[in-house]
Amino acid sequence: GDKQEGGTTQTGSGGDAEKKEYSIAISQIVEHPSLDATREGILAALKEAGISEDDKTLKIDYNNAQGDPANNLSIGQKLKDTKSDLVIAIATDSAQAVAQNVKEKPVLFAAVTDPLDAKLVSDLKKPGGNITGASDTNPEATKQLMNFVNTHFPNVKRIGLVLDEGEANAVVMANTAEEVLSEHGIELVKAAVTNTSEVKQAAESLVGKVDAFYITLDNTVVSGVETIIQTAQKNKIPFFSSDRDTVEKGAFATVGFKYYDHGYQVGQMAVEILKNGKNPGDMEITKPDKLDLILNTKVAADYGIEVTDAMKQEVKDPDNNIIE
Repeated sequence: GDKQEGGTTQTGSGGDAEKKEYSIAISQIVEHPSLDATREGILAALKEAGISEDDKTLKIDYNNAQGDPANNLSIGQKLKDTKSDLVIAIATDSAQAVAQNVKEKPVLFAAVTDPLDAKLVSDLKKPGGNITGASDTNPEATKQLMNFVNTHFPNVKRIGLVLDEGEANAVVMANTAEEVLSEHGIELVKAAVTNTSEVKQAAESLVGKVDAFYITLDNTVVSGVETIIQTAQKNKIPFFSSDRDTVEKGAFATVGFKYYDHGYQVGQMAVEILKNGKNPGDMEITKPDKLDLILNTKVAADYGIEVTDAMKQEVKDPDNNIIE
């Protein structure tokens, strides 16, 4: 029976098979808390399955483009002939450069907001090809956040959004927000930027025109978010973000998830591909499933916000998601 089979693998050459060394290449667009946490989550899921550098069962070829588009493209080209068993791309730009070049090896992406819009796959359920992964947005999160603003901030009639319209994922999220807000009779007022140095001026241009600030998962804007926090607090304009990191830095609230958990989902997909020989083309694109309201009650007063019990009751996991 089973027992005997187990016995033979151990006495035979199975001992070595247990210690198979896998190799992965990682391309990451920039060092950023969310993206770093994603990578940690990926490696944790692999380790959980017995695949890690510590155990000498994993070799990692780690590439970081330092936010430079030219670097990103050359990393993609370098990986074209990779000997790695699997390529993991973290963030949309990295995934696009990898997808253009790596056709022979399995590819997984993480921290990609809209895989369809980014033209990485044409079908979220059955991507076909050699590429799959996890989207880091669940449109439900944007909807829940806008509903939270509508319910608990009845005086908010206009929300200001600093937005880089060159970032497709940011535009997709802005459109989702706009749809929900229009149902509530709330107007979304946009201030466009093309790079991070313009964020401060854009935020200041909205003062006096809006009752709240909101940002999407917009890398250009998130990179300059401190200036929005300062402008919002100085003018007592409540600020809502789309990611947990920004709430930890000083935005008031978001509906989000932990990027570590998001990475962990991708790591579990990596295990399926490496250990079980699964074909990426048959694996559905996953998205964050542990959504929760995240509140920073420490900064509420800086925005002139009075935190109510009703607000706190919307948080499912207060120990982790009420920052006080």
